[in-house]
Amino acid sequence: MVDVYIIDLFVIGLLLLMVTLGSGWITRLPLSFAIIYLLVGIFLGPYGLGLIQLRRDEVFNAQLLERITELVVIISVFSCGLRIVRPLRLGVWDITVRLIVFLMPISIFALAVVGKLFLGMTWGEAILLGAILAPTDPVLASEVQLTDINDQDELRFGLTSEGGLNDALAFPFVYFGIHALEDDNWSNWFQQWLTVDLIWAIASGIVMGIVVAKSIVLIEQKIQKRRAADKLMEDFIAISIILLTYSLTEMVNGYGFLAVFVAGLVVQRSYRNPEKPLAQLEFVEQVEKLLEVGTILLLGSILLLQPILNYAMQSLLVIILLFLIIRPVGVWISTIAKRPQDSHHRTLHPGTRLLIGWFGIRGVGSLYYLAYAFRHGLKGEAAEQIAWITYTTIVVSVIVHGISTTPLMKWYERNFANQRKATPPATIDEFE
Repeated sequence: MVDVYIIDLFVIGLLLLMVTLGSGWITRLPLSFAIIYLLVGIFLGPYGLGLIQLRRDEVFNAQLLERITELVVIISVFSCGLRIVRPLRLGVWDITVRLIVFLMPISIFALAVVGKLFLGMTWGEAILLGAILAPTDPVLASEVQLTDINDQDELRFGLTSEGGLNDALAFPFVYFGIHALEDDNWSNWFQQWLTVDLIWAIASGIVMGIVVAKSIVLIEQKIQKRRAADKLMEDFIAISIILLTYSLTEMVNGYGFLAVFVAGLVVQRSYRNPEKPLAQLEFVEQVEKLLEVGTILLLGSILLLQPILNYAMQSLLVIILLFLIIRPVGVWISTIAKRPQDSHHRTLHPGTRLLIGWFGIRGVGSLYYLAYAFRHGLKGEAAEQIAWITYTTIVVSVIVHGISTTPLMKWYERNFANQRKATPPATIDEFE
């Protein structure tokens, strides 16, 4: 009898071979790699071969899901930071500020209202649902993000920077929901939430991202002058920056996701040789893609038909409102009077605003927050309700966004992106 683990390795290896060799065809189709991984995950789960099981004896392994998704997200947000080569000036990052400061709270509050008024949730449960589903995903949104360090496209920049930041800045609201579940008297914990979970955690995340990344780069440069590192091992510096930044930030109760994104920005600007961060980006993206396969396989394997049907109407309500009303209207409000950086137009093109509103992809980040909530007080009927709404929303996002990404981005490139006023790409020297 062949060990199940060996069969798992065989199937994953076969899957990687097929998607790699077929990538030239897949990228031309209205189809994403995540859809393929999801279908294979379902095939490997309880409705198929039963080779991947996060549930054993009705016990769900939330800790394993949390750790895997955590690793994927920190690598992905670092990759987002590495992609962005823009001056660190407020005017240049105006689209990001709008999407984080205005859009994300609008999304969380709107989803919380839906949960409270239509889904029978308490305010704590409703806010937690909003915090889990509001952030867009940096992992599954790679096809609509910046393609390289010379890409100055406003749509791609907005989606990349939003994906890199909102997975971190949704955390205060996750904590808010967890605190509210534990104690419905907000006055008992609100001040601590404000000072520790909001102000301190965000501020320390930014500072640690700068300090740790800058320190590692300086140490590396000094040592490399004396004796160069092995070329085969050199790209592992990026992984060390990710892990050290994240772990040290978490040790001081800061937001590690935020620190890692900031670290990516710092690393991009810390090397005088532009090929260095580019090589790190290529390596990190390869690791990210490999981990994405495993995460979406896990998602497919934990899906169960009966619970999905039990919460189908609630999930459908959330999906329709989130995808077609809350996100698009929130983007439209957030980008009022927004002037693009690379165009002579006075305001952001309506087509660009519509696409930002549509590409609110949900994925690995939401899975992480859900697993985190499981391990920090979310249980019982509320846990089942929030979990299956979240799973269903992610699955629908993987499918509808995966199918629509290729044709919509081709339409965008053909009608808007190629008509922008030409501007020379930013260089690393601008940031020194």
